[in-house]
Amino acid sequence: MGGVGEHGGGAGPRGAPLPTFRWEQIRSHDLPGDKWLVIERRVYDISRWTQRHPGGSRLIGHHGAEDATPLLIGELAPDEPSLDGLQNAQLVEDFRALRQAAEDMKLFEAKPAFFMFMLGHILAMEILAWLLIYLLGPGWVTSTLAALILALSQAQSWCLQHDLGHASVFQKSRWNHLAQQFVMGQLKGFSAHWWNFRHFQHHAKPNIFHKDPDVTVAPVFLLGESSVEYGKKKRRYLPYNHQHLYFLLIGPPLLTLVNFEVENLAYMLVCLRWTDLLWAASFYFRFFLSYAPFYGVPGVLFLFVAVRVLESHWFVWITQMNHIPKEIGREKHRDWASSQLAATCNVEQSFFIDWFSGHLNFQIEHHLFPTMPRHNYRKVAPLVRALCAKHGLNYEVKPFLTALADIIRSLKKSGDVWLEAYLHQ
Repeated sequence: MGGVGEHGGGAGPRGAPLPTFRWEQIRSHDLPGDKWLVIERRVYDISRWTQRHPGGSRLIGHHGAEDATPLLIGELAPDEPSLDGLQNAQLVEDFRALRQAAEDMKLFEAKPAFFMFMLGHILAMEILAWLLIYLLGPGWVTSTLAALILALSQAQSWCLQHDLGHASVFQKSRWNHLAQQFVMGQLKGFSAHWWNFRHFQHHAKPNIFHKDPDVTVAPVFLLGESSVEYGKKKRRYLPYNHQHLYFLLIGPPLLTLVNFEVENLAYMLVCLRWTDLLWAASFYFRFFLSYAPFYGVPGVLFLFVAVRVLESHWFVWITQMNHIPKEIGREKHRDWASSQLAATCNVEQSFFIDWFSGHLNFQIEHHLFPTMPRHNYRKVAPLVRALCAKHGLNYEVKPFLTALADIIRSLKKSGDVWLEAYLHQ
């Protein structure tokens, strides 16, 4: 077996030949304080560097002992395959060419007017909701309409802060980060750092258990491969064969109101994110100051819960229609393009769906090019489709209602698989 005594063609910092390693050696360095990565056949020890990684130590840790850039310590042995032999070299090369073509077409350049309009119409909805109650009084009809408008505003704020979190609005990362803190904090009452901590992991390893927090939802729900595992081990914390039904009771209504609120607050306190905490406090101060004169404290709390529940429905259905019906399971060590395509699908385009979903109906393009401004997904989509056709990869596009229904179908399928394994394996 090749080891540190074998040398490749590369050279170290002082011109000495780099040692070579085999995958067996590299895989042994996948512990919390001992992480190695491989990038383009170069081996890096990032054990001390992980805490400085801009996406967080957990995100970079998800790539431990696999191809992922950086403290150079060696190379892969010449006879060792890249990505455990699963990497399609031609696909990787073609994807790089596609990205270069997108850069040449200036598809990574944002249109300031587009994002100014996004912010402007969010603020306009906030003002409209308040004016309805101020001018027409806090009756049931106006309060319901105001709650719907505020929920739409909150939904569009998710979309805008998502753009900023991916640094797809401004050229300088700092400007994106500052603007995201304002949108996420003042307009939504959440922490930008908390969101990035979760969301960057999702993009790095979509639909991979214990690496993507969006699908690591057991034991409440079972998705994909976890269904068989729980069934074989006779685990029955909940009636999983009925999870598609209780999902409707505790999933869309409560995710933002309960899970996100608690997780977000805990993150800010544990990680000492005092700036984010102040931004979030400013949202609640503004909300209560705006509506307490009409409703009093109990009424404002009721309005807040109503807005969060409506917003939560939007968030769950829109964000999960592209992922839950796709492949969910353990690490497959695929190349970037293949891993993103296996975990995502698109939804048919229309002016309304583009706006309503924040262009997340172009989930394939978003996952392949996360820093691309969303108004350019439509332009790059034909190139992505051609790449998929060339390599026999599935480029799936669904009608909107079908995509929503597939969430329930997928939950039912996973529940049935669990029951079969629970009873007969």
